[in-house]
Amino acid sequence: MQNQVVVVTGSSTGIGKAIAIRFAELGARIVLHGRSESQSLLETMDSVRNLGAECEAVYADFENSECLDRLVTDAWSKFETVDCWINNAGGDVLTGRWADAELYKKLDYLFEVDVKSTWKLSRSVGQKMGQQSSCDERDRSIINIGWDQAWQGMAGDSGEMFSITKGSIMAVTKSLAQSLAPLIRVNCIAPGWIQTSWGEQTSEYWDRRAKSESLMNRWGRPEDIAGVATFLASRSASFVNGQVIAVNGGFRLHQS
Repeated sequence: MQNQVVVVTGSSTGIGKAIAIRFAELGARIVLHGRSESQSLLETMDSVRNLGAECEAVYADFENSECLDRLVTDAWSKFETVDCWINNAGGDVLTGRWADAELYKKLDYLFEVDVKSTWKLSRSVGQKMGQQSSCDERDRSIINIGWDQAWQGMAGDSGEMFSITKGSIMAVTKSLAQSLAPLIRVNCIAPGWIQTSWGEQTSEYWDRRAKSESLMNRWGRPEDIAGVATFLASRSASFVNGQVIAVNGGFRLHQS
């Protein structure tokens, strides 16, 4: 990944941070993204730069779709080119200000910041990436983030809601791959139970369930997603396109 330019949206913490750090370890130049300047984003930037990688930051609040075009322009201005764009940013409705909101308002919010933003950014990035002559076709890729249980389903309000939003991202990935081929590859990672901040403080029930639903009998780590992301962006995956790859340790179907 030496000198490739990689943009990671939502890279302040968790999966996004792990992805940015892994690309930096492999020699990429990194463009971080956050809703606004924050201590956590600055810490990610420090981690990346301590690895000797070049790193810049851009800011955009995905609740305002008018910011998305400016985000693409700002990201390109940092190194004048982009090789890989990772649509990792997503809304949090399980904690914080949205935790107690009405269910359908949560869905509207997630559709705006997850689904519409992923689609709009992918189209804009794809157009701009396809026009740049300095980028080898084998290096041009977009990676989206879905959810493994959008395939098999999960009961309850959250399961239904995330199936709608993450399932939409997984579906549009396949259409984007056809629209942007052969110049740009578009793939999607569908994480299983990944132990980010929510998983670290969750109840005993969810901890037990997360471990029991993986054949590996453990939570996944953000680094597990980062490893797959770097593979999909590499020339080793130059013939991998339009795929949704589950990273869940192997999903265990419970017997009734």
